Amino acid sequence: MIEKLELLLALARERHFGRAAEAVGVTQPTLSSALKSLEDQFGVLIVERGSRFRCFTPEGERILDWARRIVGDARAMRQEIEALKKGLSGHLRLAVIPTSLPFLAQLTVPMRRRYPDVNLTVLSMTSDSILAKLENLEVDIGISYIDTEPPPRFETIHIYDERYVLLVAPESPLAEREKVTWAEAGELPLCLLTPDMQNRRLIDYHLEEAGVRQSPTLESNSMLVLYAHVRSGEWASILPSRLAETLDRPSRLRPIALVQPTVTHKIGLVVTKREPHSPLVAAFIAHAKRVSSSSRAIR
Repeated sequence: MIEKLELLLALARERHFGRAAEAVGVTQPTLSSALKSLEDQFGVLIVERGSRFRCFTPEGERILDWARRIVGDARAMRQEIEALKKGLSGHLRLAVIPTSLPFLAQLTVPMRRRYPDVNLTVLSMTSDSILAKLENLEVDIGISYIDTEPPPRFETIHIYDERYVLLVAPESPLAEREKVTWAEAGELPLCLLTPDMQNRRLIDYHLEEAGVRQSPTLESNSMLVLYAHVRSGEWASILPSRLAETLDRPSRLRPIALVQPTVTHKIGLVVTKREPHSPLVAAFIAHAKRVSSSSRAIR
């Protein structure tokens, strides 16, 4: 049953019979046979299909919800038994919004030292993609914005607050300023992240709130591209302070605090709501809480 449900999850991810079969290393007839077997067992049609995949039926969507729970619990059970036999080991998959990537090493480096048999994969993606990947069990933990209540199937753990700076080249007329208002920043030629990134949508909101409708003259989904163009002196950018500090080492650019308003957004772990969590996820959550408490105590 669990193997069949794993195949169902692959189909939910790929939305294509051939690609789903290839992703899990089986033939397409094997996948189709497993799907037909599930439909016979439950007595309902799970997938609308003709010559190709169309969509899940309403009954199929409910079965898919249960499949995610059952497969997730089965994986957690296997991981816990392995941890009892030989200590914490395995593969932890993290999905992180681009603006939080510089902070991640504060979590992964000590985690690696404490659990050397745990391998880590870190993927950079948008906040919407993180939720989709978590839901389909493609990643184990997300790091994203948590200002709003998460969907019911997820839970969040706050780890730090994101604050913003205006990043300018040393020759900029603003380079000696300690503070700049959002309205002033909005009048500059800006290079910003692309609109699919939540960070960009938040910046647009705060600029509009300050009375500025900004059309950046350069957009990119790469932080390194933004940094390189600010260094040219032709552009300025609005970035989280942690990211600006990490990119600009040794210091060549000038980060200036953004005020009126002074804005912060909560960043945290996002995980599927499950009790108990798998040993790897539980260990990472506990570790993140320790790091977050230590950094707040220092401040």
